[in-house]
Amino acid sequence: MKTESIFRGAATALITPMNANGVDYPALKKLIEWQIESGIDALVICGTTGEASTLTDEEHRQVLKFALEVAGGRVPMIAGTGSNDTDYAIELTQYACGIGYDGMLVVTPYYNKTTQRGLIAMFTAIADASTKPLILYNVPSRTGVNIEPATYVALADHPNIAAIKEASGNISKIVETAALVGDKLDIYSGNDDQIVPIMACGGKGVISVLSNVLPAETSAMCHKMLTGDVAGAMEMQKQYLSLTNALFCEVNPIPVKAAMAAMGYCENRLRLPLVTMEEGHEANLRQKMRDAGINV
Repeated sequence: MKTESIFRGAATALITPMNANGVDYPALKKLIEWQIESGIDALVICGTTGEASTLTDEEHRQVLKFALEVAGGRVPMIAGTGSNDTDYAIELTQYACGIGYDGMLVVTPYYNKTTQRGLIAMFTAIADASTKPLILYNVPSRTGVNIEPATYVALADHPNIAAIKEASGNISKIVETAALVGDKLDIYSGNDDQIVPIMACGGKGVISVLSNVLPAETSAMCHKMLTGDVAGAMEMQKQYLSLTNALFCEVNPIPVKAAMAAMGYCENRLRLPLVTMEEGHEANLRQKMRDAGINV
């Protein structure tokens, strides 16, 4: 049994704002301050939404350090340290541990996808090298590999493996996992359209893209579930479903970066192979944002 959750509620998988010179640090500071002022429960830095795979090693470390300094201990901070190179994931994990992150988000290996036995070996190696708890990130639509419930069971007793970010979309498998691991692993939704269903299965919250644009509301939805207001949480889930769908009409983080640019927080700049949204999709996204009460 793990003694304490890394966080409960909504953690924003924060975008990494960029300009012509690289990472836009003033914009990143503005984003972090707004997220914390809005009541977000935690922040994830340099995850998939943060375009970590196209950051240089120096940028990755600098963004992690800068974000941690700006947050100043006001919310739990989680570092994206996963890689398809296990040695590099260990190096990043040890760096993030050393500068003071509260937890690590470690994705399954992409492209050189492995077997379930390989996943156990990889996650164990990273957890052995870490001094902070790990959240295992399952997103088979992006990596081509799925963490099976039995694999979670095999990893659940490791003292540094604390939680799961489940973005498989397979509720049946998530229920099976919850039944098998019990209170040994926290479960977080990795899909914004499944926050309430996964929390109804015992999940502790969400690692969210939606909360980039609606931090207060996404946190409120989670806390309604945590306090037993299932009907109220479900109303919010339905209320923001159209916006959620628009935020995923193209590959993440293309739409959410366009949304944040429309809100004036950053430039709409991504790194190849990602490109800006198609015009029709962006017009629809802006309309869904206005429908949700966002002034754009």
